[in-house]
Amino acid sequence: MNIDFFCPRWGSENIPWPTFGQRIKSDGYAGVEVFPLDDMAKNEDMVATLSDNGLSYILLHAELIEGKDFNRYLDALERNLYALLSYKSRSAKPRFIVSQTGREYYNKDQMEACFALCDRISRESSIPIIHETHRNKWSYAAHIVHDYLKAFPSLELALDLSHWVCVSESYLEDQEDAVDLAIRHTKHIHARVGHPQGPQVTDPRSPENQVALDNHLAWWDRWIDHLTAAGSHMATITPEFGPHPYMAYVPNTTRLLADQYEVNLWMKQLLEVRYQVNH
Repeated sequence: MNIDFFCPRWGSENIPWPTFGQRIKSDGYAGVEVFPLDDMAKNEDMVATLSDNGLSYILLHAELIEGKDFNRYLDALERNLYALLSYKSRSAKPRFIVSQTGREYYNKDQMEACFALCDRISRESSIPIIHETHRNKWSYAAHIVHDYLKAFPSLELALDLSHWVCVSESYLEDQEDAVDLAIRHTKHIHARVGHPQGPQVTDPRSPENQVALDNHLAWWDRWIDHLTAAGSHMATITPEFGPHPYMAYVPNTTRLLADQYEVNLWMKQLLEVRYQVNH
């Protein structure tokens, strides 16, 4: 299995793009996963850096400001997706767009309209738009996604199981059917380790977090096995441990308990060894 690893821009926004690009290239990443809509002034630096370093990219979409009014949300979703697609003509096109689509309180008819919009724009652009499993979105819990995948079998996921672990306060032992179905619909993995009381362990390298790590590794193994059985030879993974407030910190200080970039790099290297990835 060939796996391309992408580094999140999240948490490194203050590092100039040229410096960031050189660093992730040196550390063996294939590219960056980035939400650029809130940083328009630096987009030219981003495009130039990607081109100069031969880096690929995945674009993120998230829209909450308009969430309460569905019609305004749908307009914002369309507007933002077209804005992301402008990168196609300015640099190599993105691998795909990961969309944090909708809200947890939207009904099925409203979400169907969101999915239809994404499908239309994806067909127009020939760029896949996949949907991230995420708290406060339609995809916030395993049982909810199970029902949606049955109703909309063409949906593809960016699977982040840390959210479901947190929402269900379990390692999903009694929802294996939902996890299995989600794995079969997964195009991309966000490799963050959650636990029953939160979406991110303090540090996945620590022995007290071994159980949480082992559960996530087992799920990711099943995804790799599924791709292999389906005849696929390529996968993409973004180690996505986040900065503060995802990353725990020492009380009464701003000192983080771990280095976010180093934790994500460690996860990348762990998975490279596990899946025998060659560079």
